[in-house]
Amino acid sequence: MSMTVLLEVQLRSDLPTETVEGAIRETLAQTGAFAGNESLEVLVDDSDPSRVIVVERWTTPAAHDAYVAWRGTPEGAANALAAVVAAPPVTRRFGRTITLD
Repeated sequence: MSMTVLLEVQLRSDLPTETVEGAIRETLAQTGAFAGNESLEVLVDDSDPSRVIVVERWTTPAAHDAYVAWRGTPEGAANALAAVVAAPPVTRRFGRTITLD
């Protein structure tokens, strides 16, 4: 069963846009290469460009769990992203859908 993860991130507004976007690209390149990741998209809030939502699609909840565990290791630490966030990210996981037909 696939799942969608929404990661809400408040970014620091005192850093150059190039620095922030570079950190996002670096971190998400690792995420996108992780086994079980199907896609990534970064949505920027129109009223507050320092707030973004990362939309992640995973093949299974177990694949996402493995990714989260890896991020908790020294090898998987998202140091570049950690340097540009203003507050801890909020993660929401969605595995169940409601059919509309």
